[in-house]
Order: sequence, then C-alpha cells, then structure tokens
Amino acid sequence: MSLTIGMLLFPNVTQLDLTAPYEVFSRMPETKVRVIAATDAPVRTEWGLAMIPDATFDSAPALDILCVPGGWGVNAMLEDARFLTFVRERGAAARYVTSVCSGALLLGAAGLLNGYRATTHWMSLELLARFGATPTRERVVIDRNRITGAGVTAGIDLALVIAAQLFGEQTAQEIQLGIEYDPAPLFSSGSPTSAPPEVTTAVTRRSAKSFAERRAIVERVTRVSPV
Repeated sequence: MSLTIGMLLFPNVTQLDLTAPYEVFSRMPETKVRVIAATDAPVRTEWGLAMIPDATFDSAPALDILCVPGGWGVNAMLEDARFLTFVRERGAAARYVTSVCSGALLLGAAGLLNGYRATTHWMSLELLARFGATPTRERVVIDRNRITGAGVTAGIDLALVIAAQLFGEQTAQEIQLGIEYDPAPLFSSGSPTSAPPEVTTAVTRRSAKSFAERRAIVERVTRVSPV
C-alpha cells in the first residue's frame, strides 16, 4: 500500500500543528507526505518560522489523506475562497479527512463536518456547532472517515491513531517509541478542566482579541446569529 498525505500550509499556521503529525506520518511505511500551499513561496508560521511547500494547490497530487492544521492564521483562511475550494474538493476525494487544533474550523467552513462529531482547540470548540458539527471534548475524535484532533500537541495522537488504523497497532507503537513519545508534563495545566482557574483566565485573556475576530468571522461566514 502506498499513501500520499497532503498537509496544508498557510500564513500564521501554528507550526507544531503541522510538524508534529508530519513527523509521525513520515515514519509510516510506503507513505509520502506533501506540504501544500497556495504558491511555492516560503510561508511564515505563527511565530515567524519559514516553511517551504512541496506543492501548490495547482500541482498537488491526488491525496489519500488530507490534514489541515490550525493557528490564528485560520481566521483569514475562513474567508479564503481558493483555500476552502481546495479543502472541499480534495476532502471529498480523500480516504481520510483530518485536522489538528483549529484546522477543524476550516474543514467546517469547507462543508466537510456537517453531521459529524469533531473536536478542536478548547477555545474554539463551541464554534464547531455553527458548521453543523457536534463539538466533542476528546483528544482525538473519529467519526467515519473524519478524524479531528484537539489543540496543537494532539496532532501526535491523531497521527498515531491514523498509523494504527492503516498499519496496525504495532507499527504505531514502533513509531511512538522511535520518537520517544512518553509525555510526563511538569504541570497538570494541559486542559481547561485541570488547569488552575487563574491560568485558564490568563490564557483566555491573552487570546481575547484574536478569538473575538475568529468568532465574528465564523458568525459572518455561517450567517448564524450569536448564541
């Protein structure tokens, strides 16, 4: 079995949303991973790291798996017709349609999550309902051929789930061991359900402007009144 995975790259993407699953996918047998962007020019991620795409929307090969990362750059992509058309068309033909973090909102905007359970970063979870999805607070959510991951680091879990589905649990475990994915976090603040209230408040406050912009865009593109 030979697989081609397409990972989308856009300005201000969260680089770990892309590179974490990329690392796992690249270790799967007989698998080619292609980073795809609107043009072949380098793209700056959320914190300024420049990444070079392998293919453009026009030159991308057929994809067995589509993977859409997230980040604050999602806000602009929610109204980018060319980007959403690519996601919609390639998603309709892919064996698996996947996302990491707020990339799920882009799947939703492309019409690919209507009637599906899905997850995303905890700050954006409620917004999934506006695209007809059922927001589900889990690390990885599988609903038929839609597989969505929660925030940022969940991209590793998502990719390992896909590796296990396609190549079996032993292969996925070998990849896990190869990257020494054995998390032992220093703090229990990786989820709003376990983080101290003051930590959740600080993170929410710091992201308030960008999230307000995101909410307004989602309301506009879905034409749904605020709830």
